[in-house]
Amino acid sequence: MLHLDDIASHEQLFSWTERLLTQVITPFARGESALCTPYDWRARRFGPPRTLPPAPVVLVEGVGAGRRALRPHLARLLWMEVSSEESWARGRARDGAEQREFWDGWVRAERAHFADDPSRPYADLLVLRSPLGYEVRSGPGATVGPDQM
Repeated sequence: MLHLDDIASHEQLFSWTERLLTQVITPFARGESALCTPYDWRARRFGPPRTLPPAPVVLVEGVGAGRRALRPHLARLLWMEVSSEESWARGRARDGAEQREFWDGWVRAERAHFADDPSRPYADLLVLRSPLGYEVRSGPGATVGPDQM
């Protein structure tokens, strides 16, 4: 699994596509290990490189994973159906007062990102919380092919 929090940074909240393609997707496409340099959000700098071995399935998790430039490289796009307000509240609770200023900027940046490059309309699957856990439904971008019947 790759968390996009490792690819993004304070200076590049959403302008990290080239880094992801160069460090991760291109090596994986060649069947090679990826070498990414995870970002340290508290120290505000990239840390030492980390090797990610190629695998039959790699989950790329985070806001922006379904962006236009990445969709051609995705086998499936899953959309976690959670309101922005709930997501932002959980992030603020997780990060505490020390990251308050960051979250104010994040909210603006995320809104601008999805206004310009929405992901949900292209989701193959929607993941929703239910009383028993999670439920997976076909998404608005789902297409039925021979491997999906």
